[in-house]
Amino acid sequence: MAEQRAELGGFGAGTAGTEAAIQPSIWNALPYFISLAIFPLVATAAIHGGWWIAGPFLFLWIGEGLETLVGVEERNMDPKKTLERQLFWYKLAIWLWAVLWPVTLVFSLWQILVVGRLSIWEAVLVALVLSSVAQASFIVGHELIHRRSVWERRIGEFLLASVSYPHYATEHTSIHHALACTPGDAGSAPKGQSFWRYFPRELERNLIEAWCFERDRLVRLHLPVWHYTNPFWRYFLETAAWYALVYWMGGAWVVLIFAIACASAIFSMKLINYVQHYGLRRIRLPNGRFERVQPWHSWNASYKLTNWLYYNMQRHPDHHVAASRRYPLLQYHGEDKAPQLPGSYMKMAGLALVPRRWFQAVDPLVDSWRAHFYPQIDDWRAYDSPATAARPEAFEAIVEIIGAAPRLAAWVNRAPELLDNLKEKEFTDLDLPDGFGPDPAFEKIARRGLARVYWTRELGVAEMKEQIADVPVQDAGQAVEAARNWSNDKVFQIGVHTMRGNLSPIEAGTALSNVAEASIDAVLSAVEEDFVVNAVLSAADEDYTDPRAKGGVAVAVLGDLASGEASPGAELDVMFVYDGGPAEYYEALCRRFLDALGALSHDNLLFSPVPRSREAKPVRSLSDLAEHHAGSASELLDLTRARCIFTSGDPDICKRFDEARCEILAPGAELIAELREAAGGEAEPGLLSIDDMRGGLREVEFGARFLQLTHTVAPDDPAPSASSVFKTAGSRGLIPVDAAVRLAEAAKMWRNLRGILRLVADDGFAVETAEVKAVIARSCGTDEFDALTATIRETASRTAADIDALDGMTLKR
Repeated sequence: MAEQRAELGGFGAGTAGTEAAIQPSIWNALPYFISLAIFPLVATAAIHGGWWIAGPFLFLWIGEGLETLVGVEERNMDPKKTLERQLFWYKLAIWLWAVLWPVTLVFSLWQILVVGRLSIWEAVLVALVLSSVAQASFIVGHELIHRRSVWERRIGEFLLASVSYPHYATEHTSIHHALACTPGDAGSAPKGQSFWRYFPRELERNLIEAWCFERDRLVRLHLPVWHYTNPFWRYFLETAAWYALVYWMGGAWVVLIFAIACASAIFSMKLINYVQHYGLRRIRLPNGRFERVQPWHSWNASYKLTNWLYYNMQRHPDHHVAASRRYPLLQYHGEDKAPQLPGSYMKMAGLALVPRRWFQAVDPLVDSWRAHFYPQIDDWRAYDSPATAARPEAFEAIVEIIGAAPRLAAWVNRAPELLDNLKEKEFTDLDLPDGFGPDPAFEKIARRGLARVYWTRELGVAEMKEQIADVPVQDAGQAVEAARNWSNDKVFQIGVHTMRGNLSPIEAGTALSNVAEASIDAVLSAVEEDFVVNAVLSAADEDYTDPRAKGGVAVAVLGDLASGEASPGAELDVMFVYDGGPAEYYEALCRRFLDALGALSHDNLLFSPVPRSREAKPVRSLSDLAEHHAGSASELLDLTRARCIFTSGDPDICKRFDEARCEILAPGAELIAELREAAGGEAEPGLLSIDDMRGGLREVEFGARFLQLTHTVAPDDPAPSASSVFKTAGSRGLIPVDAAVRLAEAAKMWRNLRGILRLVADDGFAVETAEVKAVIARSCGTDEFDALTATIRETASRTAADIDALDGMTLKR
């Protein structure tokens, strides 16, 4: 069996209890006294030093080296037929350990610090021995804090305090046992989480959750948190007693060394914790609760010597089934009931220090465990998700997001606090629950109507600016952070609405563009205020005049942001134009603007990060604008969709900028036509080539801009969408109505498709699961994903022909 486990064998090959039961007796209890031999060895080393120090090290090494030779133990003692009084010798082994450890620790510290016979190197080695033995204090303390008798539990606490971790008594018994192998338990590492990521979170959560549990318990009793029955008083006094003793013996430096030794013991204990439940999960039931803990929710190891030395620690599966059961009564569960490790806990703990080797060895075992015990579950991503670990109460939403929108899932795994936005009334009042209406069709229409009106009508840019303004900030740096956090919250809400079909991607594009404008405005306003204040404070002349009184600067967004068609990953493309006033002032101000917008784009769910090395668009005066754009098709293309969203100084500069933009664009149709001809798509029509294929989004955009310039379509809109350009051209008779309708619909389809892919698909735009395909198909107005693929090809072919026909049409000026 050991060989089979070593080869990562499957489940279902073994059964428990097939051999004769172990009878409780002094002879069967004697092996559990072996670990007590360490104490005289430690005491002798502390007295004599020298080669005597090798004794405890050799003892610890033999304990691990002989485990394979000693073999395994799969027999059990029958808990139903064993009386409490028959376990006296087993209990004595634990009680003696609990007495001998603090006595040996104090004695050894006295020899090192007070008697002072040992040299420095001898003292260091004895300290390492004590640190190694201290690791077992967790095992004995763990056994005692589970006992019914108060005096045993108090001794267990005292042992845990000797390694500075007494709050483990609350956390382990009241929190870990209730939540083991659920996402809410920090002590149960999900598959794929390395020990080095697990360790700091486990330390933090243990202390915080233990304190919160005791605080809430006292609140329910109508007692203050500092009431004397709060066990944290005991935890503090017990730990303080140890540190006071160490300080009295050796002073402040020794206190530091003692703390480091305790940290080493805690580190080793957390390694064992990591091994015990790694990758194992209790499944969530339809009623929202997790199944009861079973033997298969802990890793088992049956190595006899290790279980003798550490009091059946490796029979952890049965400990979670019956937490009050004393260690000699813990049952071995065969491979049909509990997953088996290929080595002892100690061996596997050493392996866990090297994540790559750990994953290679254990992840296949986890996969086998899942296939054996839960063959009905195909997707475990929600159980392994960092978001689930951080927000276990949001499990249902996480399951939905992971299944339908991998990109949204990546967002919440990176920032689980985004899930809190799904609890806000702003979201819940729009995402109505199932069953509120007479039928599903009515409910769907109601949800979409509410979301659409709110995000495209009620919550406009002005309202969004007011929301950001409610967040108190003191400078531009804080304004950037506040705007980014606010923007991410809104983008996530819009994304979930879109995933659920409450918003179409085009409607989401309008809302996202408003979010972009509001957050940019908030950042630029804060930068301007800081810049002006600093300029005034640094001015030497008492008659200083604000340069904004003589001129102004206009900030315009370009492309999709300008036309209200933003989608996640949008490029933060901004143009700065100034007129009047000192050029040096506005150039310096715009550099500050650029730096702040670059900071806003990082860790932003809407904007792609602006590379620090990327050359920004230069700040230009209004008079130089025409000269700069003359003869450049790409520069002219920017101006076809350029919306002024912020001004500093003269408010009329936006109007003058629009007038200059129209004058520059007037003779530019030929350049746009050349650009369109040069960018003819050659990619095969398909889901992932909508930009580059013939008749795709890029050609549609160039065709719209060509119409926009040759016929002054939508002159009052500085950034018309391609769809609106085609509709206007058709209504004015500039192109055939049927062609205008087809082109407008193609523009909408490509925008919907691009928007939903950027929202739900992963970074490689892989579309694999049925849920993701269903979301994409629904967003594009089709019922079947296969039908969408055919529609893409048909639309691309028809659109390419309509675009080519634009050049040959007789167009009215």
